[in-house]
Amino acid sequence: MALDRERFAKCRTLMERGATPGERAAGRAAAIRIAAAAGLTLAEAEAFGTARRGTATPRPAPHYAWQAPKTQPEPITVAELQAQKLAAETRRRKMAEREARRLRAVHAEQERQSAAIRAAQGERDRAWSEARTGGT
Repeated sequence: MALDRERFAKCRTLMERGATPGERAAGRAAAIRIAAAAGLTLAEAEAFGTARRGTATPRPAPHYAWQAPKTQPEPITVAELQAQKLAAETRRRKMAEREARRLRAVHAEQERQSAAIRAAQGERDRAWSEARTGGT
């Protein structure tokens, strides 16, 4: 079985830099287990790890599921730009037409209500005028 260099390096770091004696002992025990699984002693695994350290290839940056790989965007063409502008202008015109229809309906309703109010006020004014003049 091959030596798991990453796990061994982590355990060795814990063995050397653990915050408490217990952490350092646990790191040493884990490093010994990993070396034994590869058929090596701790000293052999440390020598093997340091001999290979300079020749290791750098690891690529981690790729996370929420990050899409970055690719160069395709440049937009003049025809696409014109089509987008035309589509945006069409949307704006349709929205303006819908708003104009809505406002015409609102204004027509307001005019009907105002006409009813004016008619009622006219009746009240005639009744007041008749009462004032004595009914003639």
